[in-house]
Amino acid sequence: MTTDNEIVIELDQVEKSFNGQKVLDGVSLQVRAGTTTVIVGASGQGKSVILKHMLGLMTPDAGRVEVFGQDLQRASKRKLREIRSYFGVLFQNVALFDSMTVYDNIALPLRERTHDDEKSIRRNVEEKLALMGLEGHEAKFPAQLSGGMQKRVGLARALVLNPKVVFFDEPTTGLDVSKSNEIYRLFFETQARLNYTAVIVSHDVPKIFKLSDYVALMAKGQLQGCMSPEAFQLSDNPLIRSFVVETMGPIYSSETEESLLYEAL
Repeated sequence: MTTDNEIVIELDQVEKSFNGQKVLDGVSLQVRAGTTTVIVGASGQGKSVILKHMLGLMTPDAGRVEVFGQDLQRASKRKLREIRSYFGVLFQNVALFDSMTVYDNIALPLRERTHDDEKSIRRNVEEKLALMGLEGHEAKFPAQLSGGMQKRVGLARALVLNPKVVFFDEPTTGLDVSKSNEIYRLFFETQARLNYTAVIVSHDVPKIFKLSDYVALMAKGQLQGCMSPEAFQLSDNPLIRSFVVETMGPIYSSETEESLLYEAL
């Protein structure tokens, strides 16, 4: 079991290239138990590549990826399966099975990865349906649901094994502002209730900051800082400062200059 403030994921000087182009260039990051770490940055900067390394779906060209203290490169297939059993993933496109009902989509991880009987599975699925506000929709198929409802089903499936770590890859893509806010509220409520560690790749700035304990910018192949949302928005790092101004406007720069002015008086 993990304890508060324990490092559950660590990337140490990770490098990765594709067709001679270096995408990750010495990426280092520590993710602590019970926290939400958000990775932001422009499209094509390697944010999702970082997630795939954490999941053990990619192997670094150099450097080290540890999860729960286990070096993923040295882990046996059996150990890697065990580590992944503690993961939940909400994919960008949700990745629901069109031929399965909502109930069966959520039950799938339990049927594939546990030896639970159908009575236990039903109890667990119904609990997650209630948590997501999906009661009464279990017999529907994904095509019968709105985009926001599909995201709820995807989140329910990601949480059905009560994971220690949940990965979110652009979780609000394709949703309007109202539906995005609903998903964020569910993130907040479910994490408070289930106490999982969250790693989120997102472009939805600044709204995603409300959920985060730590924010890191992926730029030029490296993670630029990993700090609180407040520190991020007021950072002196030129790459972070440029990103903040581009995505949020100059308000935070103005606040900094104003505070410095008062300090000088």
